[in-house]
Amino acid sequence: MIDPGSGVPAWRQMADDLRQRILRGEFAPGQRLPSEPDLGHEYGVGRTTVRRAVAALRAEGLIVVQHGWGTRVRPASETQEIAGESGMVVSCRMPTPEERATLGLADGVPMLVISTPDGFQDAYPGDVTHLRIP
Repeated sequence: MIDPGSGVPAWRQMADDLRQRILRGEFAPGQRLPSEPDLGHEYGVGRTTVRRAVAALRAEGLIVVQHGWGTRVRPASETQEIAGESGMVVSCRMPTPEERATLGLADGVPMLVISTPDGFQDAYPGDVTHLRIP
């Protein structure tokens, strides 16, 4: 699976392949991924390469790594819909650590900041919030 002559780092190739497997449903939400040694054996790479690939997927918010719980595909979350209104401004950015904790966001998940014409501002998880424009 890893092509050493491709010019793409092995960890990136591995992350790309695991991402596709997750998106295809080969690894379901909440399912535990194989251990680092098993992934290294499967892809024919060392532990450092496995860790870099896993870190990339974690930064994208696709997986969750917890000590004692393992590495798992991030569970699916229910979506929420926000009704847009005239003059509303929506921006997207990465949250601060405090905002991440408050919103319960996984690593790599952005947040939407919605400002209304009257000056009210609120933040929402970017991966599960849908804005409906009338």
